Amino acid sequence: MNEKTLPLSQDWLSELKQHAGEHKLAAVGLALGLLAVLVLLGQSIVHLSNAPSSENLQLALIGGTAGFVATTLGALPALLFRSLPQAMEDSLLGIAAGMMLAASAFSLLLPGIEAGTELFQSDSLGALVVVFGMALGVLLMLGLDAFTPHEHDKTGPCGPGFQACDRIWLFVFAIALHNLPEGMAVGVSFANGDMSVGLPLATAIALQDMPEGLAVALSLRAAGFKPGFAVFVAAASGILEPLGALMGVGLSSGFAAAYPMGLGLAAGAMIFVVSHEVIPETHRNGHQTAATLGLMVGFAVMMVLDTTLG
Repeated sequence: MNEKTLPLSQDWLSELKQHAGEHKLAAVGLALGLLAVLVLLGQSIVHLSNAPSSENLQLALIGGTAGFVATTLGALPALLFRSLPQAMEDSLLGIAAGMMLAASAFSLLLPGIEAGTELFQSDSLGALVVVFGMALGVLLMLGLDAFTPHEHDKTGPCGPGFQACDRIWLFVFAIALHNLPEGMAVGVSFANGDMSVGLPLATAIALQDMPEGLAVALSLRAAGFKPGFAVFVAAASGILEPLGALMGVGLSSGFAAAYPMGLGLAAGAMIFVVSHEVIPETHRNGHQTAATLGLMVGFAVMMVLDTTLG
């Protein structure tokens, strides 16, 4: 059979197998991470029958759905506008990055250390269990990173040699990917029904999802796609938020240390995404100063949210 007539799925599987052979450790890490995610998802579904957990699950799903709705609302201006000034787009993404960093610190890491310290009656052990969770989050994202496409780093199964993925779709996929740890962060933060932890984080993530939804929709419009399709894809990129929230609730089940460890995992994943995905995207067009100022604004806004709502 001529290579050009190979079905897309067969071509994709061939590229994926080759990539897995070249990155064996990443493949194993990704497989273990996905297995852990499925287990957590199963635990969350099982806990639907438990009244307290069910209430917390509903809060988490509401928080995750808020992120999905915010992504959709942020994309709506693309129905009217084909593009925004690049400096403005980079500034908006910088604000999103600042909010994610502050949310990781104030709404995940600090409450996680506090919970771990109370559990183990030791400051050092409380911090170490959160650090262990951070390491798990980073390992999971490293595994995902090795097998997913990125606009700033065209490696992996959708890089050179796999022409079905173009530049715009790589960026869209990267944005959609990082919505998963965001949703997990919301789910974990609501796992114990603590509104002082969950509400500020869910609010901050929903706010920073709006410029991301706009960035995805405008990118697709700039590539020539119709307004309705661009908004639809941007909205779909946020669907991983409620799914991630469902999995995040599962992090609190099973044993007591899962709660601080889960907060650390979500924080590690979010910090990884900010450094590896969002900041490089905001700096690739020569608007580093505007993006950095946006990051500082986003960080400050999240601190105010955490103080006011927490």
